[in-house]
Amino acid sequence: MLNIKKLTVSVGKKKIIADFNFTFEQGKIYAIMGPNGSGKSTLAYSLMGHPLYLVNNKSKITYKKENLVALKPEKRSELGLFMSFQTPLSLSGVTPYQLLLTAAAGKWDPLQLRNKINAIAKELKVSQELLSRSLNEGASGGEKKKLEVLQAAILDKQVQIFDEIDTGVDVDALKTIAKFLDRHKKGKTYILITHYNRILHYLKPDKVLVLVDGKLVKVGGAKLAEQIEKKGYQLV
Repeated sequence: MLNIKKLTVSVGKKKIIADFNFTFEQGKIYAIMGPNGSGKSTLAYSLMGHPLYLVNNKSKITYKKENLVALKPEKRSELGLFMSFQTPLSLSGVTPYQLLLTAAAGKWDPLQLRNKINAIAKELKVSQELLSRSLNEGASGGEKKKLEVLQAAILDKQVQIFDEIDTGVDVDALKTIAKFLDRHKKGKTYILITHYNRILHYLKPDKVLVLVDGKLVKVGGAKLAEQIEKKGYQLV
C-alpha cells in the first residue's frame, strides 16, 4: 500500500497541497478529481519525486516500508511506481521499441520484448506504423495516450498513476484504454487523475477523491463522480 501522511507541497513560495492524508491500497482503482488548479497533478508529481515540487520535511510517503520523500524518481520507479504524462512529449529519432528496450533492460531479451510490445499494441489498437515512428511524432491525442498505457503495461509497476489519460482522447480510444486497464488491473493500484467522469463510465473506481484548493475535501464511491458530473464541484 501507498501511505501518505501530512503531505504539504510548495512550488517556490506558493503552497499547492496542504496536509494531504490518504492510503492507496493494492488492487484498487482510485479517481482523483477537482477543479483546475486544485493540486491534482502536483500530487502526482510529488509522489514521483519531481524536483520542482518542494515537499515539507514533516510529510511522509511510505511504500514498501520506504519513505519515498528522500528518494530520487528513478528509485521510486524501481520500487514500483509509474506515472504517465498529461501531455506526452515527442522524442525525435527514438521509436517506442527503442525507448522500451532501454527502460526494460535486463527484464526480457529484445525478441521477447518486441513480441510483448506487439501483443499489447494489438490489444490497444496501436498500429505497427506508429511503433516504427519516432515516439509520439505525428500522433493524435488518443494515439499518444495509448502509447503511455503501452509503456505502463510493459514496465508493469504495481502503482500506476495516469494523469488525465482521458484528455484529448476520442470515445473509441477512451473505451479501448479503459477496457485494457480493466483487464490488466489484477494486483495493480490505479490512480486516475481526471476532470471528468468519462473514463469512469468504463473503469469503475473503488474510491473517488476530491481535491479543492490543495485539500482533500471529500472521499466517496463511484457515485460521487456521477454527482460531480451532474452538479459540479459546488456539491462538495
